[in-house]
Amino acid sequence: MELRQLKYFTVVAEELHFGRAALRLQMTQPPLSQQILQLESELGVKLFERSKRHVELTNAGKIYLQEVLLVLTKLEEAKASALRAQNGMVGRLVVGFVGSATFDILPIIVRGFQEQFPNVDLILHEMPTPMQIEAFHNKEIDIGFVRPPIFDPLLSLLSVYQESCIAVVPKLHPFAQRASISLEDLSKEQFILVEREIWPSWYDDVISKCHDAGFSPIIRQGVKEIQTVIGLVASGLGISIVPRSTSNFHVRDVTYVNIEQEAPRVEMSLAWRTNENSNLVKQFLDTATKFIDCGKHSKG
Repeated sequence: MELRQLKYFTVVAEELHFGRAALRLQMTQPPLSQQILQLESELGVKLFERSKRHVELTNAGKIYLQEVLLVLTKLEEAKASALRAQNGMVGRLVVGFVGSATFDILPIIVRGFQEQFPNVDLILHEMPTPMQIEAFHNKEIDIGFVRPPIFDPLLSLLSVYQESCIAVVPKLHPFAQRASISLEDLSKEQFILVEREIWPSWYDDVISKCHDAGFSPIIRQGVKEIQTVIGLVASGLGISIVPRSTSNFHVRDVTYVNIEQEAPRVEMSLAWRTNENSNLVKQFLDTATKFIDCGKHSKG
């Protein structure tokens, strides 16, 4: 039994006339009749009652037509699903992200991607950049929101934006009343910082800028997430320097204050495996690029 025989059968069943059915199928009548006879022979069932002037489905033919139409519909749906998968419209995409990406860029890109590709199963995993690099090597994630620099030949990077850092202090701290402060002003303060192993480039830049300002920062507590930094600052344990986009994370008992002159800067990038050939990855990068190209996330 061949798929074309099923299609021939449905056309004859619709027309109930071999001549008209042959015209629709762009073939002559004798081969069409022969194909229907072969189908009936394989099934061991008579599908049509035939006379010189009349063609009619048998009861078996009517039942068989219902089942064949279901099969043909499923085949068309399967074909459409395969095409959508090939074009990156269905499937599963695993995205890693640093926690600070949720303050700004990640929700916007994810929302835009899901609106365009609602049938893609998007899985999100929060993890610091070093863990994401390991996850890429283990093929556990497909895309990553990371903090460069990253020197790994396996990965390609797309810069999303750069931004300056600001200070975050307890709401009752004297600096909370000021529009801006200098790094020198922080020389006697106790710092809450994300640990170096979690975000080495940012940690090193903060330490370097403090040294340039003439002091070594007093680090009271190292933590693993920016959100934890803000929570501990709110509790009065110290102050910190954080990316400007962190100010979108509203906590009642902290105040964000601009840093004068050469404040530390950070960058957000998208990472993916250089040899990646997934259309889903390409579609996600295309969605992200639209926001980048529109300049919606250029930072001061």
